[in-house]
Amino acid sequence: MWKTIARIFLVAMLAFAAGGAVGGEQPFDQAQFDQLNAAGKPVIVYFHATWCPTCKVQQPIVDRLSAQPDMKQVTIFVADYDREVALKRAMKVTQQSTFVVFKGGHEVARSTGQTRERDIRDTFAKAL
Repeated sequence: MWKTIARIFLVAMLAFAAGGAVGGEQPFDQAQFDQLNAAGKPVIVYFHATWCPTCKVQQPIVDRLSAQPDMKQVTIFVADYDREVALKRAMKVTQQSTFVVFKGGHEVARSTGQTRERDIRDTFAKAL
């Protein structure tokens, strides 16, 4: 069993390393965010809380959308709503379950509390 767990962990780490800072979901990292934003790359910051029922509905939708081919060029940062206090203040986020979408180095869309896949997809599409 431990070998299986170790293999899964190794594969996950290799996949993350191969993905770099482009595409998929990853924990928020200010340096990577700044670099991607300065380069004009599409970025979404998702303010998520583990205790949030809306976030629990959103998460599988975000997972599905981030796996779609057209979203591979978009980096989705997951920001811990409870811990990223300075980031919330800087982005003027007042609620968990908020998506802030950047394109060309500027915020182009924002939504809070969306739980319908179509609505979330429409918000994410603004990064493309």
